[in-house]
Amino acid sequence: TRDPSRLALDPWRDQVEVVQGDVLDPASLEAALEGCDYAYYLVHSMGHAEDFGAADRTGAENFRNAADGAGLQRIVYLGGLGRADEHLSKHLASRHEVGRILASGSTPVTELRAAVIIGSGSVSFEMLRYLTEVLPIMTTPKWVRTKCQPIAIRSILQILTGVLEDEPVDRVLEVGGPEIVTYEDMMQIYAEEAGLRRRLIIPVPVLSPGLSSRWVGLVTPLPVGVARPLVDSLKNEVIVTDDEAVRLFPHDQIGYREAVRRALDRTTSKEVETRWSDAATSPALPLPTDPSWSGGARFEDKRTVHADASPDHVFWAFTRIGGDVGYYGFQWAWALRGLLDSVVGGVGLRRGRRDPEDLRPGEALDFWRVREVEPGHRLLLEAEMKLPGDAWLEWTAEQDGSGTRLTQTATFVPRGLFGRLYWLFLIPFHNPIFGNMARRIAGAAKERRLSPAG
Repeated sequence: TRDPSRLALDPWRDQVEVVQGDVLDPASLEAALEGCDYAYYLVHSMGHAEDFGAADRTGAENFRNAADGAGLQRIVYLGGLGRADEHLSKHLASRHEVGRILASGSTPVTELRAAVIIGSGSVSFEMLRYLTEVLPIMTTPKWVRTKCQPIAIRSILQILTGVLEDEPVDRVLEVGGPEIVTYEDMMQIYAEEAGLRRRLIIPVPVLSPGLSSRWVGLVTPLPVGVARPLVDSLKNEVIVTDDEAVRLFPHDQIGYREAVRRALDRTTSKEVETRWSDAATSPALPLPTDPSWSGGARFEDKRTVHADASPDHVFWAFTRIGGDVGYYGFQWAWALRGLLDSVVGGVGLRRGRRDPEDLRPGEALDFWRVREVEPGHRLLLEAEMKLPGDAWLEWTAEQDGSGTRLTQTATFVPRGLFGRLYWLFLIPFHNPIFGNMARRIAGAAKERRLSPAG
């Protein structure tokens, strides 16, 4: 992992050895691969780099060289389907190129090519879910009739682990579920399984990939940097033409409808372990000192209130922030800020939360990134909405006599004149929004203390 601290609160942390490494940092890969026999390459830079194709190319070259140097017995790479003789999208062409680069070294590479993977928290499932749930009537590009062969996450995991029993030779295997469907079929089946009415889908020839990606970015949690290459790829049929993988690696043949049902079950029961959005889109920034571009400016809004509850109860209250709980008042203002963020290509509020109460460092929370969690004491969020600067929101809970001192701090480091004007414009709104938030967090903690369950 690029940041071992993000795994500190995972329940399985003490059962594994964690090594820091980054495929874009060749020096880090030597230690990461030391003592290993096999490696799974599941890296994609889409949404993380201005030119994700170049970043993927560099990462694959670095990893190929490091694998050869470490004497690995095999690399298992999960790429994308698509016929090479067709005009592939940039996304799918990059997936194929990564496979070729990895296989150009001396380490045997098993490349698995899959289409849409259906599982709770996956980017494909989230895009499908939000498009179908939000829009009862959809005007879509012609790609809605493109054929696809989705595969359930359980099936792909069985194949990925089964590969290690196979002879380590270079090979490319196509994997998919038992059915070929269109994207329209996928949305209609999702609607049925989610208990929604069938959607009216009207394909039109005039929506460009750019317009389509902005439309997807507006109604789903996907930022434009992820939506654009994904939407552009939907023009390519992604179906299996050789079923060798089924013969080599027997696995559960789970149909698309059943895969959706399982993913929905995990989503509604709050059992989603990880999500695509938990891969950070930017490097972690500590609470600021004085970045060179800020001119030494740093603004703070600090609120301190007394809570008639223990620090554990106060911690519980502020770590429920966002998602369905919201921001303890003025939800319409936060919803408007999220909508405006989506309109300008930001992540908006649609990423929500992975879990209604549990938070782990590094995961996404609406348009924030969880940077630090100290159980029972502290939470630090970093803003990922579009801003003329950098912003953080922090809470701490300290024992204060028989109760708790709750400290809430909003920090903003402006970028240029517009950043300063942005902060000054918002000052009149701080007291009703941030002041109310701190008081309501303290109130929620007290209610929990007084409740029978508390």
